[in-house]
Amino acid sequence: MILLVFGPLTEPESLAVYNFTLRHNFRLILAYHAQGEVIYWQFQNYNPPRAFYIGTQLSIVSGYSLESTPYNSSFAGYKDWFIQDFNRPGYTIEVGLGQSPLPLYQFDKIYSDNLGILVLSAILA
Repeated sequence: MILLVFGPLTEPESLAVYNFTLRHNFRLILAYHAQGEVIYWQFQNYNPPRAFYIGTQLSIVSGYSLESTPYNSSFAGYKDWFIQDFNRPGYTIEVGLGQSPLPLYQFDKIYSDNLGILVLSAILA
């Protein structure tokens, strides 16, 4: 008999990220996903200090739109957990456009769009 277990922290990589986060005092996090050239900045009614301001700056340097997290996309992400449990800014960065997996020819544009996000996040954190 094979027992399949699904849920939070059932995969080793998820547990590793969770434990890594608990061991550090991150002032903000970035969670990268592929699809949409958008930055999601909040979770439900949580509004960590400076979260919208930082998100706006990340949007400006990347050209990605800053949007509220769609309800259907909430409740399962690293960003959502981080915001909820730490009350600090967290962002899901959706890179690239088109069908996933994204084609390799988008790499240079994605890199260029996101370099500013990485640098600015380190400065504003």
